[in-house]
Amino acid sequence: MTTAKKTTAGRQGFKTGEAVVYPAHGVGRIVAIEEQEIAGYKLELFVVSFEKDKMVLRVPTAKANSVGMRKLAEPDVVKKALDVLTGRARIKRTMWSRRAQEYEAKINSGDLLSVTEVVRDLYRSDAQPEQSYSERQLYEAALDRVVREISTVNRITETEALKLIEQSLAKSPRRAKSETEAEADTDGDDLQEEAA
Repeated sequence: MTTAKKTTAGRQGFKTGEAVVYPAHGVGRIVAIEEQEIAGYKLELFVVSFEKDKMVLRVPTAKANSVGMRKLAEPDVVKKALDVLTGRARIKRTMWSRRAQEYEAKINSGDLLSVTEVVRDLYRSDAQPEQSYSERQLYEAALDRVVREISTVNRITETEALKLIEQSLAKSPRRAKSETEAEADTDGDDLQEEAA
C-alpha cells in the first residue's frame, strides 16, 4: 500500500498516454513508465515520445518537475497566449547576440506565454523587411512549439492552430498600421500618376 502511494507521489500526477511539455523539445506523449537499474539503483522513468521529431526521451519520475516537464497549458492560458500575439512587439535595443540568447532561453523555458512572446517579437509580415537566418530559425522553433501545444490543447490540427496564430498576429497594432500605411502609399502613387 505504501509503495503504491510512493509511486503515485513520485510521478507527480503524470500518467501513461498523457501529452506533456518538455522544455527543450516541446509537446510529447508519455508512452510508458518503466523501471531500470542504473549503477545498482532502481530508477523509475517516464518514456516520452516526440512523434514529429521521431525521438524518445527517458525522464526520471523524481526529476520531472526539476527539469521543467509540465502538463499541457489550460485553455485559458492558450487564450492568453493568443492575446499576447495581438500585442505590440517588444524588441530591446541590444546587440542581436544578446537578444538571441534571451529568445533561446524563453523558447527552452517551456512556458507557453514566454515562447509566444518570441513568436510575437520575431514575426515579420510581408510588408516588413526579411529576417536574418538566425532570426528565422528562432522564430520557426518558437512557432513550432506554440503550434504543437495549441493544436494539442484545442484538439485541432496543426494547420488550424497555425491559422489561429496568424489571425492573432494580424490583429497586432504594428501589423495593422504598417499594412494601412502601405495601402496609403499605394493610393498616393495612383494620385500622382493621374496628376501627371
